[in-house]
Amino acid sequence: MYFIQPTRNIPYLDQVLSALPGVQMIHIDDIDLYDPTILAIADVQDYLTHQWSLPTIVLAFENEGTALAQAWELGALAGWIWTKLPVNPEDFLLKIDAQYKRNQDSRDLPSAAYLQKCLLPNPIELMNYKVETLFQPSAYLSGDWYDYWKISDKEIMFYLADVSGHGVTSSLLTSWMAAFHGRSKTPRELIKKLNGMLVQENIEKHITMIAGVLNLETHQLRWSSAGHYPPAIIFEPNQVPKILNTSSFPLGLTEDLEVEEFECVLNRHARFIICSDGALEPFDGGLNEQFEKLVFHLQNQSFQAPEHVADDIAILSLRRMN
Repeated sequence: MYFIQPTRNIPYLDQVLSALPGVQMIHIDDIDLYDPTILAIADVQDYLTHQWSLPTIVLAFENEGTALAQAWELGALAGWIWTKLPVNPEDFLLKIDAQYKRNQDSRDLPSAAYLQKCLLPNPIELMNYKVETLFQPSAYLSGDWYDYWKISDKEIMFYLADVSGHGVTSSLLTSWMAAFHGRSKTPRELIKKLNGMLVQENIEKHITMIAGVLNLETHQLRWSSAGHYPPAIIFEPNQVPKILNTSSFPLGLTEDLEVEEFECVLNRHARFIICSDGALEPFDGGLNEQFEKLVFHLQNQSFQAPEHVADDIAILSLRRMN
């Protein structure tokens, strides 16, 4: 931490410095040369005069209450009296510094959310098909993710994943997945590669996922699930929805992950839809009842996510147009 050399005479300066042996003394003229994220301690009058951007604790005389208030309005983190430092001031400094860093992290969250959304796949023109998506984090950052990309002129690969938990760690894993496609050509291969990397890194998170490959000419769909709920659903006009249930483990739990691959053909005007479990949250009841309501609204294209959700929501739909 920095201690900015006062420009006025402070009779108690040596006593204060002896109570703070870990600080580095710097001069006002050199402030621009130092790290702007490091906590600084300074005389209140110097702070009011120069108004630098370093996070600062100001020191004042007992009769300078107005100056302390002005410094607080300008952004000072705390105000102390030269002759009345807190007991164990270094401990106080560490707490103030930690709180400052937490606040800075919170201020960065909107920018981080914007950057995360920039990693979502761009709209894509496909022969015979339309991709429809919904992405709604419960807070700034999401642990749910989807992606899709062409692996040939007539095939598209896709997945939807749900990272356990919430917050920055879960969202970082979605970014990791967005950056990792490898050379996978099948759903099984993609899931096995992601699982291997997750187990190797020993991250205490697991990921559920549905991944698939769709042939845009033959309409053949090959897909695999890694412990994902709710299951994928196929909707066709005037037909009962097909619930594609599977039994499998999520990614990140075991090296010996068994991945089964399934096949089906999408008929005309069929919709293949996968959702994260956050899509169940808007509905009341137990898990089965929530799922029934979700299926009803997806079938009738009436699903609407609330403005404020308790869990992240991601939905990916592949609609055959003819």
